[in-house]
Amino acid sequence: MGPLTGLKVIDLTHVMAGPTCTLMLADMGAEVIKIEKAPSGDDTRHMIPPKIGEEAAAFLMMNRNKRGIVLDLKTEGGKSILRRLIATADVLVENFAPGVMERLGFGYEDLRKDYPSLIYCSLSGFGRTGPYKHRRGFDLVAQAMSGIMSFTGESPHGPPVKCGAPLSDITAGILAAMGILAAYTHRLKTGQGQWVETSLLEAALVQTYWQSAIALATGVAPRAMGSAHPLNAPYQAFEALDGWIVVGGANQKNWLRMLDALNAPELADDPRFQSGADRMAHLKELEAELGRRFRTKPAKYWLTALEDKGVRVLFAIHPVAGRMPGHMNVLLAESQVPYDALKEMDEVNPEFARTDVTLVIGANDVTNPAAKNEPGSPIYGMPILEVDRSQSVIVLKRSMASGFAGIDNPLFYEPQTSMLFGDAKSSVSEITAAVASL
Repeated sequence: MGPLTGLKVIDLTHVMAGPTCTLMLADMGAEVIKIEKAPSGDDTRHMIPPKIGEEAAAFLMMNRNKRGIVLDLKTEGGKSILRRLIATADVLVENFAPGVMERLGFGYEDLRKDYPSLIYCSLSGFGRTGPYKHRRGFDLVAQAMSGIMSFTGESPHGPPVKCGAPLSDITAGILAAMGILAAYTHRLKTGQGQWVETSLLEAALVQTYWQSAIALATGVAPRAMGSAHPLNAPYQAFEALDGWIVVGGANQKNWLRMLDALNAPELADDPRFQSGADRMAHLKELEAELGRRFRTKPAKYWLTALEDKGVRVLFAIHPVAGRMPGHMNVLLAESQVPYDALKEMDEVNPEFARTDVTLVIGANDVTNPAAKNEPGSPIYGMPILEVDRSQSVIVLKRSMASGFAGIDNPLFYEPQTSMLFGDAKSSVSEITAAVASL
């Protein structure tokens, strides 16, 4: 049961922006009926590899907790079924090309006559008005037009770089879901539905608040700065002796705390670095001064030293290739979560069947030995009972019985149960007994 239980949503969206919106509504309890095109279905079904079982991982990610049906809306039979679904629906979400819904007879103005309480949401590339209203949109294009690709990358003189995550798609979905909830609040007060809309370009611009503020105030377009912040310093990644860390010493208090941890009080009196404005004006020099100090000791040393002084710091963690899907516990272990900080996690879905257990030990060999670490091999099933004495984290995880066979199973899920059965001093026999007791 979620806060939107009882809300019925007709999902006519595909790929990512629209499905992001509807999966958020579904996660909050709404009944979402996804309508796929005939005969090939949603394009994400064909974004392979990777696959989970027989389904594309991309499709499973974007369509969890939804029910589905395939309709050919070019036929009268398909249109008739859609009309019956709309008659009992609260929300309709679509991201067809401009004009398609109107040609099919399901435009907002067509539907509001018979269903005045219907909340109708449209996602597009560039909105319903303006010179680009008939253009189709892609995340890549939105990132380019919004300026994101001009200030992403390592160098101000480098080529345009797309942000790794599809920012405009995901953000458009979030904005659409927010608009639907606002329209739902309006309907609860007035009984009237509304037409909600957003676009990929608008969504991309939402991600440029700092850069837009700089450009509007100065007339100068910001350029790529690597991992650095455009307004505060130091606030970026630094290379330690054995890896990378990210450090947030952006305000004056954290800056002085960082210098204390670095044992570099002389930098506090350096006129180049005394204020935030000074540090931004001499960013390259600041990076050089801090960089040579951070490279003298291992990342773990700096993590402890900086945290002890109250500076925000984290290892720059890179997922282990081939081990990412479903490994919430692996991510915890690789992040070096203290043993006593791990607590029992809530169940995501108590109706999921469970199978054998998987024991995740520290951050080293965390996959099932039976899988042989080969691409595409199963990673769940048999317990791992080798104990790495150098690690302080031992987690026992129950895994999903059917892998990710159904779209109700979230791809990156919180484990059904995370339980502690010992520490680095526990023997294999002790842990084996704990496993057998389940």
